[in-house]
Amino acid sequence: MAMKGNKYGIHRVIEPQGVLTQAAYKIDNDMSKLYSNEIICDVISLNIDSASFTQIEEACHGDEKAIGDMILGIVAERGKQQNPVTGSGGMFIGTVAYIGEDLKDRDLKVGDKIASLVSLSMTPLRIDKIKAIHKDIDRVDIEGKAVLFESAIYAKLPDDMSEALALAALDVAGAPAQARKLPKPGDSVLILGANGKSGVLCGYEAMKAVGPNGNVVGVVRNPKQVQGLLDLGVFHKVIVASATEPVTVLEKALEANDGKEYDLSISCVNVESCEMSAILPVRDDGTVYFFSMATSFTKAALGAEGIGKDVNMIVGNGYTKDHANITLNILRESPKLRKLFDEKYV
Repeated sequence: MAMKGNKYGIHRVIEPQGVLTQAAYKIDNDMSKLYSNEIICDVISLNIDSASFTQIEEACHGDEKAIGDMILGIVAERGKQQNPVTGSGGMFIGTVAYIGEDLKDRDLKVGDKIASLVSLSMTPLRIDKIKAIHKDIDRVDIEGKAVLFESAIYAKLPDDMSEALALAALDVAGAPAQARKLPKPGDSVLILGANGKSGVLCGYEAMKAVGPNGNVVGVVRNPKQVQGLLDLGVFHKVIVASATEPVTVLEKALEANDGKEYDLSISCVNVESCEMSAILPVRDDGTVYFFSMATSFTKAALGAEGIGKDVNMIVGNGYTKDHANITLNILRESPKLRKLFDEKYV
C-alpha cells in the first residue's frame, strides 16, 4: 500500500527542512516512492519560464548542448528545474502514469495528457534524457517523470488544438486572466513586453475589458514589431522604447495616452531592471501587475516609494481562477492569435 504524503508535498523536501518545496534547495525526485495522494506523469516537454530560459541561454552563449547540460545539472542537484539565478521554473506537459488511491475521485485517468499549472520550481522532476531543445520557444523535449501533489493544479489537454499549442498558451495562463479581471471599461492600460506570448494575450483581454472608450498601449523595443501587433488588433497603439529605460517609456507612454497617466500597467518583460518603467506611467491609486519573473520586488517597492507613487502592486501569481479555460478560449476566439501561436510558438 502506498504511503500517505503531505497535501503540499512537504514529505518530498530534503533540505532545508521546514519549508515548502518551492523554497527548498533540494527535493526528493525518487519516482519509485509511491504516495497515495500524488500523481506521477511521464513528461513529454518542459516549457522553461521565459526569464529563466533567457538567463540560461545567455550563460551558455546560446550553445544547445551547454543549455541541456545546465538543465540536467540543475535537476540532478536540486530534484527540480529551478533556475538558481532567477528562482523560477516553468511547467510541463505529460501523460498520467500513476494516480494515488486518495485521488481516484479526480476527473483523471492513467493515460490522460495534462499540463501542469504549478511551477517547475516546486515540482519533483527526473530527467532521463533530453531529446530536443527549442531555443526560440523556451521548450525542452525530454524523457522523464514528474510529481504533482494533492494541492497541485493541472489542465487536461484539449482535443481541439495540438499539445504544443496548448502548452504554449497555458505556460502564461495567469497573465491574460488577470488582464481580464483588472481593467474597467474606459481604463487606459500599458503593457510592457507587448510582443511576447503573455503580452499579446494580455492585450487581447485588456482590449475587451476596457471597451470602445479605453486605451491599450503596448511597449516594444524593436520598431519592426509595431505593425504586426497593430494588425493583430490587440493594442490601440504600440510605442517603441526599451523597458530598461523608464524615462523614455514614461515620455512615450504619456504621449500615447493624451498626456494622462495610466490606470493599469502589466509587465510581461523577461529581463531585469524594468520595474520603474511599469510604475512611473501609472497614476496614484492605479495598479501595476508584475507578471514577469525577472521582477525584483525590492526594486519595485523601494522605487515606488522613492518617487512618491501610491500604486497597488500585484505579484505575478501564475494562478487566477479558471485561468486555463480563459487562455485556451482566447485561441478559440481569435483566429489571428491562434495563427500567430501556431507559427511562432509550436
